[in-house]
Amino acid sequence: MKNSIKVERAKKDLTQAKLAKLTGVSRQTINAIELGKYVPSALLALKMAQIFECQVEEIFQLEEGE
Repeated sequence: MKNSIKVERAKKDLTQAKLAKLTGVSRQTINAIELGKYVPSALLALKMAQIFECQVEEIFQLEEGE
């Protein structure tokens, strides 16, 4: 799964730590999601979309074959 979290964080001037605090997870979790090593829960994806003021589909995209 691809994601644009790093880009969205930059638009909002958020660090990984700040986004982690806003979503209730660790900074390491945000880092793992950005690197594609961890797929977030639906709840976490929705929280991020709310923070970034966009749709979940704008942040997360399925890659070919998924």
